[in-house]
Amino acid sequence: MMPTTLPLSGKAKMLPCKTARNAPCKLAAPVSRRLSTVVRATSSIENDEIALLEKALSIARERQAKAKEQAAAPAAPAAGGYQGAAFTIKTFNAISPVGLQRFPKGKYVVSGDDAQLPSSPMAIMLRSHQLKVEEVPATVRCIVRCGAGVNNIPVPKMTELGIPVFNTPGANANAVKELVICSLLLASRGIVEGHKHVENVIYKEENMDYEKVAKRIEKDKAKFVGTEIEGKTLGVIGLGAIGGLVVNAALALGMKVVGYDPVLSLDAAWKLPGDRMTRADSLDDLLKVSDFITVHVPYIKNATHHMINGTNMKICKPGVHLLNFARGEIIDGEALADMYKSGRMTGKYVSDFADPFLSGHPKHLVIPHLGASTEEAEDNSAAMAADTIKDFLETGTIRNSVNFPQTVLDKKPGHIGGRLCIVNKNEAGVLGQITTYLGTQKVNIEQQINTSRGDIAYTVLDFGKVEDPAGLQAGLAKACPGIISSRFIGNVFDDELGQPGTYFYVKWAASS
Repeated sequence: MMPTTLPLSGKAKMLPCKTARNAPCKLAAPVSRRLSTVVRATSSIENDEIALLEKALSIARERQAKAKEQAAAPAAPAAGGYQGAAFTIKTFNAISPVGLQRFPKGKYVVSGDDAQLPSSPMAIMLRSHQLKVEEVPATVRCIVRCGAGVNNIPVPKMTELGIPVFNTPGANANAVKELVICSLLLASRGIVEGHKHVENVIYKEENMDYEKVAKRIEKDKAKFVGTEIEGKTLGVIGLGAIGGLVVNAALALGMKVVGYDPVLSLDAAWKLPGDRMTRADSLDDLLKVSDFITVHVPYIKNATHHMINGTNMKICKPGVHLLNFARGEIIDGEALADMYKSGRMTGKYVSDFADPFLSGHPKHLVIPHLGASTEEAEDNSAAMAADTIKDFLETGTIRNSVNFPQTVLDKKPGHIGGRLCIVNKNEAGVLGQITTYLGTQKVNIEQQINTSRGDIAYTVLDFGKVEDPAGLQAGLAKACPGIISSRFIGNVFDDELGQPGTYFYVKWAASS
């Protein structure tokens, strides 16, 4: 076929038309027009980025407004025709509507505004708000954090006041796992460094000339040669909800995995692929063999503070990459900076925590605290927090508390009567005082459970109908000095043994 030509204006070149018959032919634009197109394209990209950020901000504002609207919505009639009092929940921060919707309307009133609550709050639900002691009235039975960390809550003081503090471990596990997998690639492939080189060097030096930029990008790739993660050894410290997911994801990517967790629970152990990973007997055993190390343990001042430090860093491989999406204090940044300075350590440190000794260091790839920053993680955390509150307020069950012992006592089928939940000091003789006093009051205990954690003990007792619950609580508190608070629970939405909020005795508030 002969080339098709058309009359052109200006200095535009003619191109042979190699398209199908009757298809429109493409014309090459003049150089000046092409440069103008590059400038317009660059401007368009910048405008697109701004538009994208504005859209993200708009979505975030819509979510916040929806959460506030959900929290402040007036209580609707409860299912089943319940017309009694409701449990009151005070929220701080914008809580995901997915979580707020788990509270039955009419049986719970949830709001971030005290004026919207019919009575003083019985529980507090929050995310990042820095909770002050004076923001916790004596009516509060529990506090729940929508997330794993509770460093924004005065936990020791709450323990002293007999208030359990809950978190939502595992609700953000998948979000963190995905960030860890991303960080394995950020550490091994020079992705961040390569992107910065294009943005800050190539674009500027080549003056945004597309052809020069394209050639330079191809030429400079040799500056950022990395390694593949397949076949490398990943050391996972902490094999709980997040660590377990990281183990499985790393194995799926063809990595070898070594895990270490001295306090691994039985439930977590069952979820691990024990036949495809290695369990290290000590932290040092893990550090010696790992090409990548990721930490997934809680921060405990006298236990995990500087868990990876100047001493045990010396037994690591020089090129080991460290990943930290748990807490900044777990890795000793000052010691790591010294190791970099001496040349003893050459791998990267990827984290979402700043470090005063590594600020600006090229080996420290620090990103915003994004571990749980996904819509899914926020929804999961809020839903889990809501279920935790309901379970505790309605049945006295304690799961996922950071300061109280796990306590689960299933009700007997058809049980009608009282359930007494007692928070007391973990001291010798207190349980005996409780049961002795109840015996003097002719109370027949049908079943009970007593648990303890540190200075706190928690006792749950089931017995038949009680004629004077308030009087029994007052007498029990007088007879047992170790009691901090007590709470009667019946079938709360059947008006059996009071409605939500009744029969809650707090000794320190009563005496003040």
